[in-house]
Amino acid sequence: MATTDDVEASNGRISPARRPSAEQNGDFKIHAAFEELAHAKRGLKQRHIQMIALAGTIGTGLFLATGKALANGGPLGIILAYGIVGLLICAVVLSIAELSALVPLSGGIIRHAEWFVDPALAFAQGWNSVYANAILLPAEMVACAVIIDYWTHINHAVWITVLGGVLVFSNFLLISVYGELEFIFAILKIALIVGVNILSICITAGAGPQGQVIGFRFWRDPGPFVQYLGIPGSWGQFVGFWRVLVSAAYAFSNVENISVAGAETQNPRQNIPKAAKRVFWRIFVFYMSTIFFIGLIVSSADKGLTARTGDAGASPFAIAAANVGIRAVPSIINAVVVTSAWSAANSGKSASPMLVGTRTLYGLALDGHAPGMFRRTNRFGTPWISVSAVGVFMLLGYLTLSEAASVVFGWLQDLVSAASFVHWINIEIVYLRFFYGCKKQGISRDELPWKGPLQPYAAWVALVSFTTLLITGGFYVFIDEQWSPQSFVSSYFNVPLILILYFGYKVLRGTKLVPLHEMPIRGFLEVARRNPEPVIPRPRGWNKLSVLWA
Repeated sequence: MATTDDVEASNGRISPARRPSAEQNGDFKIHAAFEELAHAKRGLKQRHIQMIALAGTIGTGLFLATGKALANGGPLGIILAYGIVGLLICAVVLSIAELSALVPLSGGIIRHAEWFVDPALAFAQGWNSVYANAILLPAEMVACAVIIDYWTHINHAVWITVLGGVLVFSNFLLISVYGELEFIFAILKIALIVGVNILSICITAGAGPQGQVIGFRFWRDPGPFVQYLGIPGSWGQFVGFWRVLVSAAYAFSNVENISVAGAETQNPRQNIPKAAKRVFWRIFVFYMSTIFFIGLIVSSADKGLTARTGDAGASPFAIAAANVGIRAVPSIINAVVVTSAWSAANSGKSASPMLVGTRTLYGLALDGHAPGMFRRTNRFGTPWISVSAVGVFMLLGYLTLSEAASVVFGWLQDLVSAASFVHWINIEIVYLRFFYGCKKQGISRDELPWKGPLQPYAAWVALVSFTTLLITGGFYVFIDEQWSPQSFVSSYFNVPLILILYFGYKVLRGTKLVPLHEMPIRGFLEVARRNPEPVIPRPRGWNKLSVLWA
């Protein structure tokens, strides 16, 4: 157990002059972790980290991709798929929150893998995450350009340059400035969700220009499920449901990233668990209510669901509004979806986060898995070289300015979707090793700053489920006449990639699994005990209206 002198408590920081020495802890890297906790600029408040998760998750996956999901699974199939994946993601969020409350370091699970599993896993998952984020960063900018093309046909390179430049510039600033940007975008998206759900109620009740009551008509005809690819019987309906199950995972893929900037979060041992518990339920409610209304207002057989991609024309809300004679909705949805795509690139959506990519690269450098220059920060405490390195990949956006841009964008999405499955699997592997490490060392979970419920059962269920989804994610390419080499590679490329990264590093560096009894859990517990955070007061009076971030 690490021994320390009295340590100052100031916003969750460790006093540099009185922190445990490397010799006391027996591990220089643990000492480096204490140094990081001491010097991190904690500019993210509770409302920031909760809204970051909301802003990154509520985007194109909800406003646009749900149309194709409805066409594949039907109104009941899409509700079941999103509900199941939402419950599985809950287990991932609770696992990462428990780890991050004890060890709130930049890089999140990549840093935890170093302490609780194997440095090789930290290296493999870290670079896997950087790769996924860097590749999809230009894709989100291309998506923004394609969406703007709904109004004007200015060359896409202009919008990629302007929006990409603003994206990189915002990440050079104080983390609190970044947090305020995401806070504003999240409010816009939440307002849109509330608006389209009210619109859906009106359309369903017959309050549209045509005065036609819809009710549950589309649940009866064409029915609650879809015969995927025309496959007859219950098998065709199940295959359609499974296809939606895989795509639903992409829509929820940002929730776990609330801890990626843990060292920059104020009072992380209170705020990260609070965000984990509350953000999930808010997103779950947002998604499930919205998914329910989509199944009411649009038929799964509507050709508009698969006829267009890249703008609000593919949104089920826009289709429903056009069907009943409302013409202004597509442009309104488009305007907010542009901010959604930009925000997703900025905040942590698995499909191209600037924040996750840069903080992961920074974390890899801190642990010696990337060149030391990526550890450098500017006067705002922002890892500016890491931001620059990830931002350079924005140039790849210019390669998609051909007629095949939408096809390339689709492949990139599939690549990162598979990377998300790998990421969730690794989170649960790390958590389970940590859980059994506590058990081996005789550490009660009651000693932790926060413990998640239903563990380790929730972690095991999520691990098995996401492994199954990763293996079967590209099943549709094996159906008759559906074979596509590109789709196969984009669905399964991450499997050999993560294995090559892991075993390659393990062989070259000779790393070993961290024994359960040698995990530095006691040291981190001592840091938490010696640095109590100030208790966050409960909101009172008008402050209770801040239900989204309280």
